[in-house]
Amino acid sequence: MTDRSQAPTGFARRSRRLSDHETEQRVLHAAMALVNRTGLTVSLDHLSFEDIIRDADVARSAVYRRWPYKDLFFSDLVKELAKNATPTIVDDEVALMRQVVAEHLDWVDTPQLRQALVVELFRQLALLDFQTMYGSTGWRTYIALHATVMSLAEGDLRDQVQVALSQTEQAHTARVAKAWERLVGLFGYRLRPELGATFETMATLLSATMRGLIVMALSTPDIAAHRVQASPFGAAGKDEWSLAAIGLASIAVAFLEPDPAIEWDDQRLAGVRQALSSLAPPDA
Repeated sequence: MTDRSQAPTGFARRSRRLSDHETEQRVLHAAMALVNRTGLTVSLDHLSFEDIIRDADVARSAVYRRWPYKDLFFSDLVKELAKNATPTIVDDEVALMRQVVAEHLDWVDTPQLRQALVVELFRQLALLDFQTMYGSTGWRTYIALHATVMSLAEGDLRDQVQVALSQTEQAHTARVAKAWERLVGLFGYRLRPELGATFETMATLLSATMRGLIVMALSTPDIAAHRVQASPFGAAGKDEWSLAAIGLASIAVAFLEPDPAIEWDDQRLAGVRQALSSLAPPDA
């Protein structure tokens, strides 16, 4: 057996002195890990600076040299969290899409069944996204960050956090828009031209609806559990619909319509079947 009592601890474990930059990164990463485990409130009072230093396994003297005051550290932490927000769930979404498509691959053959398949994807993907985000401390942290920034005093820190959140939000919206554009294109849909909208517009409204439901469900859990038997938007039959599915599908249906320029001949049907059976993440 290994004699654990002989294992080096503390400074003895470090073969060299960490640079100030390495110390900074270790402490920030330890703090972010703590936030992602416990979630973020509209303040940072529940975080212990000493616990963060211990988890980072760095010298206290080096930390206080970098951040003489705790408030200086928490300012940097908020900025770092803002830059690393919006966790993604692309792999789970693609796995679910593969499953749904595999079960209904023959539905691409007629316009009515293609509509039904798209609606079924809306129904199941919306529920997956809601449940994942609702139960994720990472997503709750991101939502809380928007409330946190409003509690900051006007000045450089608030401006920097707002810029970081804006950049993160734009990147997230672009990913969502790209995924939707790819998905609806496979099924021969387009944005309704009379709306003068883009997929980014649609993605913004979809994200806002989802987050609004999540915020409401945090205080009213019945929202998360609500289900209704329905067959909306051209669904193939009655099934359980969550509020998230109804909300997101209603937005999607308002924005999308079949593209009249697309001819569904045998060649296109074969290509769509192949593409759907080998779905990969949007960035692949």
